[in-house]
Amino acid sequence: MFAPPKTGLAVVAVASLLMTACAVSPSSESTEPVVETYACGQLDLTVMMDPAHPLINLQYLDKGLLLKPADTGAAGVYLAPGDPSTRLVREEGRTRLTIRGQEYPECLPPGALALPFTAQGSTPAWQARMQDDTLVLHPPYETDQTLQLPVALAHADRHGREFVAQADGVRARLTVAGQLCQDPVTGGQFPNQVRLTVNGEGYDGCGGDPQRLFRGTEWVVEDLAGAGIIDRSRLTLQFLADDRIAGRASCNRYQGQYQLSDSGALTVSGLGSTRMACAPALMQQEARFLELLGQVTRARIGQDGSLRLSTDTGATMTAFQSDHDMP
Repeated sequence: MFAPPKTGLAVVAVASLLMTACAVSPSSESTEPVVETYACGQLDLTVMMDPAHPLINLQYLDKGLLLKPADTGAAGVYLAPGDPSTRLVREEGRTRLTIRGQEYPECLPPGALALPFTAQGSTPAWQARMQDDTLVLHPPYETDQTLQLPVALAHADRHGREFVAQADGVRARLTVAGQLCQDPVTGGQFPNQVRLTVNGEGYDGCGGDPQRLFRGTEWVVEDLAGAGIIDRSRLTLQFLADDRIAGRASCNRYQGQYQLSDSGALTVSGLGSTRMACAPALMQQEARFLELLGQVTRARIGQDGSLRLSTDTGATMTAFQSDHDMP
């Protein structure tokens, strides 16, 4: 969903301005169809509801799904007929999507933030964590000091949020925009650019969960350490829930575990694959791919929206997001 550079916040034109927390349910008194857009990590999702009908329509990539209310009567739970592993759950102001058992990151309306929200700056160092109605702040130049300030939403639009917090002579303002942000010291990347103002002094930083930049999409490898890819072969990566990684390695499917740090360091471990046999050239490409994947030490998003995985030896894999639903 990157449109260079694009982040985990959806930027999609819709028929009406969307709410940021509570969803409009099909049982609303309104008779007009409701259209909502979300970003579930890197997956752009459109939810269409007709108050006259109980079904909801999901649109993503090249796919459309009709979901019906769960037979259990649980409010806000919608299931794909015949496939309970595909569902949309809307409760307590949060929207969660699972497709064929794959759980996506929390689905956020344009400009909204996943809570708790953490932000930090490096020059000078500062940290802020916002949850519920409290901002926990380690101020610039005084990071050993912890302030807990009541916080309130001052402004909200499709581009981001602005919060104000004030107590004991400290007035803070936290402005968050949905733009790819890179820490100038660590090189780590985040889905939000952040501006912290404390008593009139402003400081820049980054915020949000870095995994939202990588999860929610299938990445298709287009270059393997400068060697390109065999025609009509397919190398893919998916960053899944519970720190799992999986995909296709040319001939076989593979899976393993990954760890991503705030500095952009990435390690992949425990790789295993199925054991089908293919043409020798494909098997060689597969072996090279899995070897490099196990040696990856860093991940970053390029200005063109690409995923770039690199090793300590300088080898790099480049991948782009798939534009169709994964089989």
